[in-house]
Amino acid sequence: MAIPLRKARDIEKLRTAGLAVAKTLQHLEQNVKSGMTLLEVDKMGEDFLRGLGARPAFKGLYGFPNAVCTSLNEVIIHGVPDNTVLKDGDILGIDIGSEIDGWYGDAAITMPIGKICEADEELIACSKDALYYAIDIIKQGMRFKELSLALEEFILGRGFVPLVKFCGHGIGREPHCDPEVPNYLEGKNSKQGPKIKNGMIFCIEPMICQKNETPIVNEKDKWSVTSTDGLRTSHYEHQVAMVNGKAEILTQLKN
Repeated sequence: MAIPLRKARDIEKLRTAGLAVAKTLQHLEQNVKSGMTLLEVDKMGEDFLRGLGARPAFKGLYGFPNAVCTSLNEVIIHGVPDNTVLKDGDILGIDIGSEIDGWYGDAAITMPIGKICEADEELIACSKDALYYAIDIIKQGMRFKELSLALEEFILGRGFVPLVKFCGHGIGREPHCDPEVPNYLEGKNSKQGPKIKNGMIFCIEPMICQKNETPIVNEKDKWSVTSTDGLRTSHYEHQVAMVNGKAEILTQLKN
């Protein structure tokens, strides 16, 4: 596994791409409402992202047809926008990638549509809290497997389970590269595998299921991923850079 170590000037280029994603996610979070279709959400996101001078990195990537992954309710990741109309009580995962001058950004949120039930609030909070917990505990010299175990333990501690067979990833001049960052420990030994070092750039993305962690890919659109339990799911993601021994978020707007 060859994990690139980026220099400070490269990290700033990645930050530029990441901030375009952060601004677009904020725009969608503030403007997506019930009554809109998923295709309208996709267009709003693509238009805003392009207005920032970024190319929508997901559009055409591996054959994905749109700019924004719109994962509604039981769809956890890779939801393909269509004419489905959002309604109050829905929860919507929005995942966006950007490319500026050959450098990539990637982040995701799950947002409520109108008023949602307490159970769905807890579901969304689990993925968001797991993400920030993981970012807070990362330090240079920690193994990626230790990070995966910490994520798994956090998610299980909230009464949910992490989706398997999908994971966080490295990012840089490619939208996906080494390392892989699962939300669960693969194998039994967390003290194995590569260590986290300064200059590494990667995405952490807790994908939360309620009862069953096994994924099902939609046979019709070939993209949308749900859990076999058929229950609602949530997903959050940030792109981070290892700087001075700690994880610095590149896809977050400054207060």
